[in-house]
Amino acid sequence: MTRVLIALTSHSDLGDTGRRTGFYASEAAEPWSVFRAAGFEVDVVSVAGGEPPVDGRDEENAVQQEFFAALDLKNTPTATDLKAADYDAIFYAGGHGTMWDFPGATDLAQLAATVYEGGGVVAAVCHGPSALIELKLSDGSYLIDGKDVAGFTNAEEAAVGLTDVVPFLLADELTKRGAKHHPGPDFAPKVVTDGRLVTGQNPASAESTAEAVTKLLLG
Repeated sequence: MTRVLIALTSHSDLGDTGRRTGFYASEAAEPWSVFRAAGFEVDVVSVAGGEPPVDGRDEENAVQQEFFAALDLKNTPTATDLKAADYDAIFYAGGHGTMWDFPGATDLAQLAATVYEGGGVVAAVCHGPSALIELKLSDGSYLIDGKDVAGFTNAEEAAVGLTDVVPFLLADELTKRGAKHHPGPDFAPKVVTDGRLVTGQNPASAESTAEAVTKLLLG
């Protein structure tokens, strides 16, 4: 049975704005739905464990309702509770919270690196690629060095008014790590696949990013 792990942020404060953030509901729910439809088992993990904060939840959205009903999100495990050998792919869901805790989530990065080096898929969407900034392989190289990637663009960050709130601009940091960032039109679906690395640009890309992962896993 193919198993996929969806990684969620545990960070809830949107900088010093006084606003709340977390993982973006659709960026976890839509991939979960795609993976389940493909017959995969899907688990979730969060940086700190327990109940991860959620942003953008739509109570009228059927896919999201199914996602939240099916999973015990009050008691998510941490990376140290899991074994990389159990998973064929890891999918980093986005949401602005990821910008604060994904880069420093070393246990989660190690899990993802082990999945990748075992022949598995690493994927991320929107701000989820922030997890890739510090993700090193066993030889000390950065996974994204020389890779083609997508991720939330500088133009999109400006459009949502958070350029000066986030701790860094995602596209810039990906580029600094040697990645080749390919921005698409603002808020339109954009997915980039480079070998067993799949990245999507924004919330509109969540479903298609998961579909690209599914295609790789099904061979």
